[in-house]
Amino acid sequence: MRNITLGRSGITVPQNAFGALPVQRVTKDEAVKILRRAYDGGMRYFDTARAYSDSEEKLCAAFSGMRDKIYIATKTQAKTPEKFWEDLDTSLRTLGTDYIDVYQFHMADRCYAPDDGTGMYECMVKAKEQGKIRHIAITAHKLQVAYDIAESDLYDTLQFPFSYLSSDKEIALVDLCKKNNVGYIAMKGLAGGLINRSDAAMAFMMEYDNVLPIWGIQKMSELEEWLSYMDDTPAMTDEIAEYIAKERKELAGEFCRGCGYCMPCPMEITINNCARMSLMLRRAPSAAWLSEHWQNEMKKIEDCINCHQCSSKCPYELDTPELLRKNYEDYKKVLAGEVSVK
Repeated sequence: MRNITLGRSGITVPQNAFGALPVQRVTKDEAVKILRRAYDGGMRYFDTARAYSDSEEKLCAAFSGMRDKIYIATKTQAKTPEKFWEDLDTSLRTLGTDYIDVYQFHMADRCYAPDDGTGMYECMVKAKEQGKIRHIAITAHKLQVAYDIAESDLYDTLQFPFSYLSSDKEIALVDLCKKNNVGYIAMKGLAGGLINRSDAAMAFMMEYDNVLPIWGIQKMSELEEWLSYMDDTPAMTDEIAEYIAKERKELAGEFCRGCGYCMPCPMEITINNCARMSLMLRRAPSAAWLSEHWQNEMKKIEDCINCHQCSSKCPYELDTPELLRKNYEDYKKVLAGEVSVK
């Protein structure tokens, strides 16, 4: 596994990092075991967020006394300076540290800039002057916002979805970040669970020497799979390239990544699962998807009022109501035995 440098930040770590959103779903003891094993296995970059419930607390418990041995990235969803400082102080206290390596605006819907009237970028600059953060950073989900960030010369790193299902414009964003010396942190490297072959996912990432993938991990078995690539790193082969080409033909384009930013739905539709049910039935087949519970959840699609609140919040600008209807029609055919799934 090679080391890469995150652009102008100068942060140099193995190209295999830990996304700590999922550890909020496991016990503190289990989270500590997973996080420490990740460190022992060679991971040095750990990404969390104020929004990930107790994830920061679990990082603190795992790495007490080891602050100088790891890089910690966290995030704020603040939209006002007051909330920014509240979140930053809370993160510092919760993480048990006096500085954060990479402090990120979380899921930004704009490129915050000096004198834009919000005061948000000025907060970052002041926090850095105070030594509370080392690098000014940002995460985004909308492509144009990401391009604005990459071209702004304001941010040390950008975190954006990236996988072998990414579009040509998304791949061009990676190249733009490299050109402008902006560190690129790749989230959703498994496309919200639709990619189920980790060696292909890793081989794709290895094609880009400026991309740091953060894998969302909540099980020791998942972690061990990623750690195995530290010594035996997958490389792009003809077989993997052919497999990825087939995957892209099947999946790239208008599909729900399951991020959940469209939620909640006023009609209580579980959009982040219902809008991709057809894909989940094919790619992660389970009798559970056909249970009475999920039949009832899918039936709620009949109550959709086409308010398009979901579409307005979708980072990928999908026509979510239409996607829900298509998935519901497919689902009913599966239930009726008209369509089989593997």
